[in-house]
Amino acid sequence: MASIGSLQRLSAESLSKLILAEQAAASGNDPTVAIVDVRDDDYIGGHIKGAINVPSRQLEAKFPTLVRQLQDKQIVVFHCALSQQRGPSAALKYLRERDRFAVFQANKAAVAASSSAEGEENKEDKQVEQKVYVLDQGFVGWQAVYGEDERLTEGYRKELWADGYWG
Repeated sequence: MASIGSLQRLSAESLSKLILAEQAAASGNDPTVAIVDVRDDDYIGGHIKGAINVPSRQLEAKFPTLVRQLQDKQIVVFHCALSQQRGPSAALKYLRERDRFAVFQANKAAVAASSSAEGEENKEDKQVEQKVYVLDQGFVGWQAVYGEDERLTEGYRKELWADGYWG
């Protein structure tokens, strides 16, 4: 079972390369990378382009939906301001919810297979091999390097970060 200490970290540089590669290959393809920003009131001042904001105080209620929404993504990256508490905690809870969902789907498929003569698989229920990461240094580290890069960051307000605001 995963723990906070066993979560894999992803550098801002590595994430930027993934985002730019996705943008270059986009042409109608669904993205294979999802970024989940779990900042609450400290979400102001910018965010990683394409990130989903799910405030940490709403996560518990949204995890089942989030797992289903992201099941076809190859990479899911969680972050908060510093990725020291909320981001890693969210990633860990996501992994646990994803594992519960996978067991549920496997049981559902087994029941369907036993009641079907052909045992056909439901393509909608298939999950891809998914890697889950925590963005190293969170949005604070991200904005220091990529805040003003409009290919990678949206809604950036440099003046907030210049004054050291991060929640």
